[in-house]
Amino acid sequence: MSDKKYAPIAVELEKDKRYAWCTCSHSSNQPFCDGSHRAHNATPSLGFSVEEDKKAYLCTCKQTSNPPYCDGSHNQ
Repeated sequence: MSDKKYAPIAVELEKDKRYAWCTCSHSSNQPFCDGSHRAHNATPSLGFSVEEDKKAYLCTCKQTSNPPYCDGSHNQ
């Protein structure tokens, strides 16, 4: 059964803009990093950009095999 707590978050991504995806779950700005990993000595963010404007579903369970994009791992 799906856990809504870890459902992906739909975001509009802009071409060539740099993003920092939270890898540790401590950010209060999910799915993006707010630097909270530093205080928790956790994993750093994953930087990424896209080649065209698009809507994407970013992972919040942090178990995806295709970071930062959701691959349905939260349903398993």
